[in-house]
Amino acid sequence: MTVADRPEIVCICGSTRFADEMREVNRVLTFAGIIVLAPGVFGHATGEPITDEQKAALDALHLRKIDLADRVLVVNPGGYIGESTAREIAYAQAAGKPVSFTAPG
Repeated sequence: MTVADRPEIVCICGSTRFADEMREVNRVLTFAGIIVLAPGVFGHATGEPITDEQKAALDALHLRKIDLADRVLVVNPGGYIGESTAREIAYAQAAGKPVSFTAPG
């Protein structure tokens, strides 16, 4: 199967404090027939404690999701870009992935 034979794959990036916004973007893209890769843990939004080791593993996993994606969509209400998201944007750009934003930055 070639890229032309499958739906577009988009990786959602952004602060996990924007869990509701990410879920809505995921829903809209999914209804548009797009395969969505997104964070699976929303520690900032839920208050779930995450160890430094878990954070490092989740960050590395998200970079692999970017590797799989055709493009990256940054969910950034109010133009907010945190440190982890900035790192993901730089990673995506270095890999030649198009990056777009839900809000002007």
